[in-house]
Amino acid sequence: MDLRHQQVVVVGLGKSGVAAARFLVGRQARVTVTDRASAESLAAPIAALKDLDVELKLGGHDSQDFSKADLVVLSPGVPHTLPVFEPAWARGVPVIGEMELASRFVREPILAVTGTNGKTTTTELVGEMLKKSAKRVFVGGNIGTPLIAYVDEPRERADVVVVEVSSFQLDTILDFHPATAVMLNISDDHLDRYPSFNAYAESKWRIFANQQSTDAAVLNKRDATVAAMLDRHQPESRCLLFSERAVVKGAKILRDRILMVNGGREHSSFSLEKSGLIGPHNRENIAAACLAAREHGATEEGIQQAIDDFTGLPHRLETVGTVHGVRFVNDSKATNVDAVNRALECFDRPVILIMGGRNKKGDFTLLKSRVREHVKTLVAMGEARDEIVTALAGDPEKGIVEAGSMQAAVEKALEKADPGDTVLLSPACASFDMFDNYAQRGDRFRQAVEMLG
Repeated sequence: MDLRHQQVVVVGLGKSGVAAARFLVGRQARVTVTDRASAESLAAPIAALKDLDVELKLGGHDSQDFSKADLVVLSPGVPHTLPVFEPAWARGVPVIGEMELASRFVREPILAVTGTNGKTTTTELVGEMLKKSAKRVFVGGNIGTPLIAYVDEPRERADVVVVEVSSFQLDTILDFHPATAVMLNISDDHLDRYPSFNAYAESKWRIFANQQSTDAAVLNKRDATVAAMLDRHQPESRCLLFSERAVVKGAKILRDRILMVNGGREHSSFSLEKSGLIGPHNRENIAAACLAAREHGATEEGIQQAIDDFTGLPHRLETVGTVHGVRFVNDSKATNVDAVNRALECFDRPVILIMGGRNKKGDFTLLKSRVREHVKTLVAMGEARDEIVTALAGDPEKGIVEAGSMQAAVEKALEKADPGDTVLLSPACASFDMFDNYAQRGDRFRQAVEMLG
């Protein structure tokens, strides 16, 4: 792909936008970077571009820029349906994402992981399995380092490029072609951006769009939506299924191990006895990682060592402290209803659940049975607290209380807890009503717990 002297508009000045702009300038493209935010709020990314010959258009998008463009590159947070792109569409100009752009310059096999929940854990775990099998690995994409940075920066070439891919990134692919594509699950999320759940599911399924018979698709047969999509849109690639039930080719999940199956017959297994990842959903993540890593030459020893050593990631069922015999668990990354359902099924002792934030059009009533089973008291906070109270009133054993801040939520949770209970922050919502992101929300939870001590 020759970018020399091409007029390229980069939309969105986040991490991937900055990386894309740097890459494009290095390929001698003429680059305009545009963002709706003001210059004052974008000081850090503007500073990162100060040594580059780019034109900055901040505080809004100008349709004239798109009428002159040869290529438009979107950051993941920018909806690909904005009317301002009409001049580009009318001229047949490609409107793609940073992931699509980067993939056109990657020569190594790509292993891509998507799903509503568990993407980051699985992506990192696959990377560890390959590294412990003496493979050179790049791990990035929707987490950490943008894929475009792998192409742009001088570094040792990888044997395998492992990337987390979001639905937003999949919306803007054209030729993106993973040798192995992992679909963990599909549940309600981002319905504030998609017109329907079906549209969101179809977006996720695009990960298989360019695969061929020599590629591999790793799919969760236990997930109802994945199973339904599989019936409707069978991938061209080889399907490797994971489930708690028997599979012909893939992995069977048991409580204490993962069985590798081929032709309906077990040929190897991996122990979960030393794993630091708890809960049925993490057993699914481990099974998916085992199948994907094996496709790229991971050894049985390397896979097992990674399972034994991997302790999980911050803000995902992370124990941050114990106060007066009460355990506090940070699951701030649980930004949708299904993630909270999955978190609650990990606990067999009473839970005081802290929920709330900015609702992404999730249906909180889907938590009713799990809340009834596991939650002693629910603490509701943030913009969505009235919706949460309405949806779940009468379901927690000892009712619902409301809090106006994270500190107040933690203090009220401790008041309702007894020794042996767990206080779980699992919001089912985005963080943007009160915090910059889910990580800041989790850090504030940790700080509030530390103040209790």
